Amino acid sequence: ICHLYEGPVVGGWYKVLDRFIPGTTKVDALKKMLLDQGGFAPCFLGCFLPLVGTLNGLSAQDNWAKLQRDYPDALITNYYLWPAVQLANFYLVPLHYRLAVVQCVAVIWNSYLSWKAHRL
Repeated sequence: ICHLYEGPVVGGWYKVLDRFIPGTTKVDALKKMLLDQGGFAPCFLGCFLPLVGTLNGLSAQDNWAKLQRDYPDALITNYYLWPAVQLANFYLVPLHYRLAVVQCVAVIWNSYLSWKAHRL
């Protein structure tokens, strides 16, 4: 389920981000990473975790409680991994390959998210 949700959402986000901040300088890459991690990542996690909870049959109340419990830790863990990955991705990788780079790293990240989402 991760890739069905993640691929189109992240791919679309990269296109919007590249239109909003064109260029590949170090400063451009830093701006993209800050927007990605400051705006997109918190929203993405806030949608992903309840989506998995819903697909696993959690009630709205249980899903909300799980989100409140798991979201802060997932977001903090996100910040250990993704800022460095995204900075390199935005600076070194052409737009049409960025999603592929992220998907390679996401194998590990999605394993963590899956564990987090399925933990009771």
